[in-house]
Amino acid sequence: MRVLGITETCDLGSMYRRLLAEGHQVRASISNPLASGTMAGLVPRSSDWRSELGWIREAGDDGIIVFEAIGFGELQDKLRGAGFNVVGGSAFGDRLENDRAAAQRQLAELGLNTASTTEFADAEEAFSDLAIRPRRCVLKMSASAGDTFVGVLPDGRDVSALLRVKPPVAPFILMDYVEGIEVGVGAFFNGTNFLRPACLDWEHKHFFPGDLGELTGEMGTVATFEWSDAIFNATLAKLESGLRSASHVGWVNLNLIINEQGIWPLEFTCRFGYPGFAVLEPLQGINWGDLLHGLCNRSLSCLPTRPGFSVGVVISTPPFPLSRAEVDSAIGLPIVVDDLDDEHLHLGEAGIDKEQLVTSGLYGWTAVVTGTGSTVDQAQRAAYDRVRKVVTPNMRYRQDIGNKLARWQLQQLADWGWMKSVPSSLMASQIVR
Repeated sequence: MRVLGITETCDLGSMYRRLLAEGHQVRASISNPLASGTMAGLVPRSSDWRSELGWIREAGDDGIIVFEAIGFGELQDKLRGAGFNVVGGSAFGDRLENDRAAAQRQLAELGLNTASTTEFADAEEAFSDLAIRPRRCVLKMSASAGDTFVGVLPDGRDVSALLRVKPPVAPFILMDYVEGIEVGVGAFFNGTNFLRPACLDWEHKHFFPGDLGELTGEMGTVATFEWSDAIFNATLAKLESGLRSASHVGWVNLNLIINEQGIWPLEFTCRFGYPGFAVLEPLQGINWGDLLHGLCNRSLSCLPTRPGFSVGVVISTPPFPLSRAEVDSAIGLPIVVDDLDDEHLHLGEAGIDKEQLVTSGLYGWTAVVTGTGSTVDQAQRAAYDRVRKVVTPNMRYRQDIGNKLARWQLQQLADWGWMKSVPSSLMASQIVR
């Protein structure tokens, strides 16, 4: 099989390495110059993805184009219309992820609970709105890549202060804050239907333990393919018709808040999520080549999965959570891996220099290390045992991925009726030192 990865920063480098190990041919086209070192010496490159379309077409049904990022949906639709197998997203998926206010309206039309969401063209409009209706709220850029600020004060003064000092580029939204447990539900869509089972995931976005510090892309995640039916049927399943009409092929995830009143959708990810794809990999009972091929030819009616939980821990290095576009930071530092099985090491921004594995890239997403188990605490201990086998200067990671989930959140979700059963052994998590 031939796979062409079209990417800005090569977030899916670990997947490309797996495909190469399976015997497939892979070429990655990386557009951001600051990411030129990512996967250098590990994944073959192409300087221009357009020049590779003939190479892909020659492979017939065994040629697949993979898009990593949002914003290329229309291009993907055109390539599909030209007869190419494309996995990644669609123009419809782009709209769901980027136009947050419109996505909330569509979810409301499908009968889902939605938090009050207002889109603004400038900060003055938002000041007036908060003066009329003071409230705790969340500031989000309408584009998915924009910053998010979760307000704390019940009258919204902290959000107003931020808008005054740092007026955002329009448009942006204010969404009323909803208290509850944050959960993600996601599944692959093959152009016609979702592959079941869906997964449930619990992201840890703050930089520091205890949910302190900056909201990063992600510091760690717990995921499972079990107990997902009730949440999936109440949410993502309702999008199937729209995704089918759009011929969407790829991952779709919906981030939610669940409380006693029900489910409140927050935002979509309509592309491969990083590090979500790496966290789920140990639970997938199918290799990446067969999965991508099955998505394109629609030969998969379900997703083979393994039971239990996967815990993924993000290892970062400076300048994370900023980028080298903002802060000058050294790269090319050695990464030493001490007897760690490759199955659970998912290299991120890394490459080869002078026969040595080194840090590279734009952000400092150095690697994701995973562990699995029948309980959250088992998966957590396995992940942290492996994290200690990775050594690189200035590495950082959170030490509490999964703690809240194992201590009380799983049981609370079961009490609310969203998970069929939660064995008592899932409740006894240990703090990892």
